[in-house]
Amino acid sequence: MNPTDSSQTGVNAAAAQQEAAVELLEQVRAELAGLELPLELPAADEARQTTANALGQLDDYILPRWRSLDAPLLAVVGGSTGAGKSTLVNALVGHPVTRSGAIRPTTRQPILLHHPQDADWFESTRVLPTLSRVQGELVKDNIPASKAGVAPETGAITSLVLVADPAVPQGIAILDAPDVDSISDDNRQMAGQLLAAADLWLFVTTANRYADAVPWKLLLDAASRDITVAVILDRVPAGAEQEVAADLHAMLNREGLANAQLFVVPEATLNELGMLPPDTVASINEWLANISDDAAGRAEIVRRTLNGTVRSLSERLTTLAQAVQDQHDAGEQLGDDVRSAFADAATKISQATSDGTLLRGEVLARWQDFVGTGEFFRAVESNIGRLRDRIGAFFKGQPPPAIKVETAIETGLQAVIVDQAARAAEDADQRWRADPAGRQLLGLDDLSGVTADFPAEVAADIRAWQGEVLALIRTEGAAKRSQARWLSFGVNGLGVALMVVVFSFTGGLTGAEVGIAGGTAVVGQKLLEAIFGEDAVRRLAKEARNALEKRSASLLEGQQRRFFDRLAPAQADAKRLEALAADLAELGTQGGTA
Repeated sequence: MNPTDSSQTGVNAAAAQQEAAVELLEQVRAELAGLELPLELPAADEARQTTANALGQLDDYILPRWRSLDAPLLAVVGGSTGAGKSTLVNALVGHPVTRSGAIRPTTRQPILLHHPQDADWFESTRVLPTLSRVQGELVKDNIPASKAGVAPETGAITSLVLVADPAVPQGIAILDAPDVDSISDDNRQMAGQLLAAADLWLFVTTANRYADAVPWKLLLDAASRDITVAVILDRVPAGAEQEVAADLHAMLNREGLANAQLFVVPEATLNELGMLPPDTVASINEWLANISDDAAGRAEIVRRTLNGTVRSLSERLTTLAQAVQDQHDAGEQLGDDVRSAFADAATKISQATSDGTLLRGEVLARWQDFVGTGEFFRAVESNIGRLRDRIGAFFKGQPPPAIKVETAIETGLQAVIVDQAARAAEDADQRWRADPAGRQLLGLDDLSGVTADFPAEVAADIRAWQGEVLALIRTEGAAKRSQARWLSFGVNGLGVALMVVVFSFTGGLTGAEVGIAGGTAVVGQKLLEAIFGEDAVRRLAKEARNALEKRSASLLEGQQRRFFDRLAPAQADAKRLEALAADLAELGTQGGTA
């Protein structure tokens, strides 16, 4: 194969890998951007912060770096308050560029120093896109470090000062970050954001602060991401260099940072401009110059940091997948609590409307008024078989109005449904308030009863159901030859008779039950059978009951919807996040080649 062809094949493969990586990372970003964790579970706040941090790092570092593998390295200078970061940055370029002094914090507005030929890489929002750009200028000669750079303004924290300086090695940019343990929340947050966007860290600490917890938390994060780190031990008293450096080196080894470069900067007197002697930082400058001159070395730093960061992102996605699953499980439990409460209500309504419970009190009185308690009942008891032929004799002219029976049924049935719905709402409300996530969803709202318009809604639905029952009677009667027989009794009369049958026994009485059942249901059923026949009555009763249960279910669903409206369905898919985490883990072993 022609060497040129082989080289081109490698270029094409690298380009394809880069394109696939960016596509995967954009999918991850879209998934995280849409991730919602609405329930207040024990680990929810931490998961939300993990999501925000992951999105920030994708935007600030991972995506920009994968899109521009050959961009200059970003070396972020970070460390504790008073460690001398700004003084060190000034020393590295040989003149004051960033403000130093005793007033804290000296660095509020991050300053990025770059070689003039690298300006295009940083003037755009390719990296750290949320920070606006401010063009800075090199200070004039004889300007002390205490007046160099920009004054520390609180509102400037969201901008990035760009300073083109020929003293900065080409291929590397140096960013002076705020203190990682600053008294300002905004400063601490910005320091974390900038360090997360770094290709390499220049971590500055002092002889009396190098064991502090805050910087070590960040260093351990660096170890987990396999980032290239240089630790600068600043202001080391004369004679203590070897002892302090050995102790810090041992700590780095124990914490997985054995490969970290360690530089010791001795305590030194600053000159009239507030500058360190050049020889105190000579070894650091030499290290940076070697990186600048070594394209392959820079590519290796990019690959190592990028791979480690992507693997860390994979681990975070795995954690978030569990958080999403926890949200789903908790939501299902809250939903089950509501469903269980209202299912119990549906069962009790069904029982009350099929076991004769409703055929008491006012309903029974109005029904007996309607059919009469004398000759009608005696005829049924003595000779049911002759009822069909004698039905006209029992009723002279029009029967008493059935409207009173319908009204009594409406009132009794309404009371049952409203009462059971209220009990279900109270039960669901109590179950949710026993759960922290449920309490958060309810807030100060009280859902322990039915809505104000529910009784009227129930009454309207019952009347609609009664209309359906009358329609069943009317349809069935139209198919009979003896229309005069059922018309003489009236559609409403036969309708309430069918309702009584529905409330007595599901599907009506069997022949064997007629002899032992109470007169109320027997009269209604035998009256209907005399006109329509036994099979037809059983069918009509079943259809009427199904219609009632359907309406009852719909009414209950409307009340339980108040709970489910607060319980938003989980948008994220835990398995999807797990699959993306696996893809990222694989990408984190491949890396990019600048």
